[in-house]
Amino acid sequence: MARQPVSKRHADRLVADFLDHLAKARDQSPHTVSAYRRDLDAFIAFAGRYYGDWDWKRVDRLGLRGFLGDFERRGMARRSASRALSALRSFYRFLAVHHDFEHNPVRAVRTPKQEKRLPGHLRGEQTAALFQLVEAAAEAGEFEALRDLATLELFYSSGIRLAELVSLDLGGLDLLSDQVKVIGKGRKERIVPVGSAAVRALRRYLAAREVLMRKPGADRTAVFVNRRGRRLAASTVQRRIRRLFALAGLDGFRVHSLRHTFATHLMDAGADLRSVQEMLGHASLTTTQVYTHTSVERLKEVHRRAHPRGG
Repeated sequence: MARQPVSKRHADRLVADFLDHLAKARDQSPHTVSAYRRDLDAFIAFAGRYYGDWDWKRVDRLGLRGFLGDFERRGMARRSASRALSALRSFYRFLAVHHDFEHNPVRAVRTPKQEKRLPGHLRGEQTAALFQLVEAAAEAGEFEALRDLATLELFYSSGIRLAELVSLDLGGLDLLSDQVKVIGKGRKERIVPVGSAAVRALRRYLAAREVLMRKPGADRTAVFVNRRGRRLAASTVQRRIRRLFALAGLDGFRVHSLRHTFATHLMDAGADLRSVQEMLGHASLTTTQVYTHTSVERLKEVHRRAHPRGG
């Protein structure tokens, strides 16, 4: 078996140190650590082609620009390139603090300008049709149908992320106060309100869930469980929600669309931006501001349809 070049082994070791630091010292989620690993592995592969024998101190602005240009040549979104550059920026900061690196070429590279993409969301009539379908299915009291309704109601009522929903524990659910405590990105806790329709759906689901808690190995801490009583997997929620969208004739939507729908409908109804930011758990108000654009675009559409000289 051919030996790895010394520089490649050294590059991999520094990345391994960095990822270990993210997981243990920074308490980043496995999803975040995995994303950083993919981006840094992609750069290592590119650097091997671009520089030949190389190390992190040889990386320069032109090499980084070539790496970002490679994303565009492969037809990948600028968002992916920005994320990869962010990973490299964090990595070089780590090298400066923990490995006494003075070299930081990322400082000389601008983040690619993002395309303006408005998040996909359901209109009011689409949301009503979806809930009508799911409520009708839950009438018979079958466990999975009750769980579908509870997950759908909670997504739309609170705007929480998929990872936050599946990691939700009973201790974080307060149906007397109509609120839920979730662990968001960066392990940050936040309290979000839950509407009365979601509370009713959750109570019905939790009653059906109790039967499964008698099974061996059942997870009594998890809010959402499968038929064996084990914590529900994110992939199962995605599959079930996709199926509900398909049954309602809502093609092109996914689980995250419910979060976008929650935020858009709040903004349309006059909610202030800071409150929506807090409920969504956004670190930056800039991230939340996309929903003001969505709301304005909707108003323009209404104006074009309704005004005598708007079309």
